[in-house]
Amino acid sequence: MKTFLKKTAGIVLAMGIVGSMAACSSNSNGEKQSEKGGSGETIKLNLWDQSVGNTDPSAKLLPEIIKKWNSEHPDIQIERTGTTGEQYKTKIKTAIAANEAPDVFYGMGGGSFMQPYIQSGNVLEITNYVTDDIKTKLAPGMLKAIETDGKIYTLPVYTHIANLYVNTELFDKAGAQIPTNYSELLAAVEKLKAAGITPALMGEKDRWPGMYWYDIVAMRQAGNDAVIEAFKDPSKWDSPDFVAAATKMQELAKAGAFNSSMFSMSYDEMLGAFNAGNGAMMFQANWVNAGIEDPSTATKGKVKVIPFPIFEDGKGSAAELFGGGVDGFYVSSSTKHPKEAAEFLAYLSEQLGTKGFLAGAGLPSWNIDGLDTSSLSTLDQSAADIMITATSFITWWDNILPAESAETHKNLIAQLLASDITPEEFCKQMAKLKPTELTL
Repeated sequence: MKTFLKKTAGIVLAMGIVGSMAACSSNSNGEKQSEKGGSGETIKLNLWDQSVGNTDPSAKLLPEIIKKWNSEHPDIQIERTGTTGEQYKTKIKTAIAANEAPDVFYGMGGGSFMQPYIQSGNVLEITNYVTDDIKTKLAPGMLKAIETDGKIYTLPVYTHIANLYVNTELFDKAGAQIPTNYSELLAAVEKLKAAGITPALMGEKDRWPGMYWYDIVAMRQAGNDAVIEAFKDPSKWDSPDFVAAATKMQELAKAGAFNSSMFSMSYDEMLGAFNAGNGAMMFQANWVNAGIEDPSTATKGKVKVIPFPIFEDGKGSAAELFGGGVDGFYVSSSTKHPKEAAEFLAYLSEQLGTKGFLAGAGLPSWNIDGLDTSSLSTLDQSAADIMITATSFITWWDNILPAESAETHKNLIAQLLASDITPEEFCKQMAKLKPTELTL
């Protein structure tokens, strides 16, 4: 995947997009599955995804999109299997290794997760299936974002950015000020704690929520350009700016910024706790918007999304965003029905991207001209406004780092949070990571 660091112009272009395609297809063992019907052969394609959470808009939309596809394509029927995030990662890795991948599957945002499978030929190149009609429905920046060495293996669904979610009711109760810089963040933590309120929730059992926190802290401390250079030359992780970032991360943990249960709390549990009003802050991507605004939650109408605070001694700015990675589905190279699978992937990607944008699942990657956006929540509008102001953004670090290094990175952050290692030791270990193989 390319274009992890983009300028404002590309971001603004990306905002003018979403559409009407959507659907998915898969064939679990790469073997031909068919049924005889009145008009001939019925092709069955298997689709795997990770959208199963109660607060995930995609989990509600996928069955509707597939039902519509199946009714309109009686000769190409989609059979879907949804699996929760971390279990899904293991499941799809195992299936691909055994050459038993489904026809169409979700690719965890591309980057380092998908690159090994693309390089090893496990993923079907769909360049020839991406017609001019499809290209005209994509934002100008999206086509480049999904290319790998000039070839296309996926189509975009959503674009996501991570920001700080603040429960204004709890802040008011504690008499705390919504933070715009690091000093104000520490002050807010102290006031919230004094009022008996958990300052920030983190589901560190799954490791990546803690990674989100450290990564944005590092970006604010060192700046996006320095982070990009460190991805290319890992020795630069062991430098004063990144030691300062690790120091701030550990300082937040020692100050009691996070829930004491963070190491036993999963991502889903974190969302549930925040939506129940059990924490004042959460740093997450805009895919959480719909859950926060659900009428059944204690947070509806009480949460504000803001850029992560800047650091007075930092080199990063509020306009340097964390996110921008393009989520997408892929076709297995072992499918017996590549044309049909690619056709479904295009339909699924556009339909899910368009409907999901309106449902608050993510920012648009397809043309949204003529779309009625009046139903968008305040959080969705705020996230879109923040994205438009960006000068650059870096996507999720575990999609940029090589897979093994990504796991090491997350584990080191957990050790840093637990004070099992010092900031200096953390940075020395980071310097041993492998450089990214992606074009940044």
